[in-house]
Amino acid sequence: MTVEDVRNVLGARVICGEEHLKREVHTACGADMMSDVLAFVKDQCVLLTGLCNTQVIRTAQMMDVVCIVFVRGKKPDQAMTELAKECEIPLLCTGHRMFSACGMLYESGLRGGASY
Repeated sequence: MTVEDVRNVLGARVICGEEHLKREVHTACGADMMSDVLAFVKDQCVLLTGLCNTQVIRTAQMMDVVCIVFVRGKKPDQAMTELAKECEIPLLCTGHRMFSACGMLYESGLRGGASY
């Protein structure tokens, strides 16, 4: 799956990083607690979150997250968008709730990976 596939499955809007839509995505993580992201994120992961602050971008950068999808219609502010551009992390936004968005990606073949 690619970032573009994620966008299409979720009907998401690209906020920034359109030039990175061909990146491969192998796993997904849905979390609002960045400590969970640090503990469970696997390689080439898409992060789904409703948390909107720069800590999300910094955490994604540390964990080599492929892209971030903001759920529940949340939209990052200008500072977050600029930081994501600097870090070359695409940001997407969907109106779906996290549970639904994760389920839609799961149905499309994306998995979370083992947590052990």
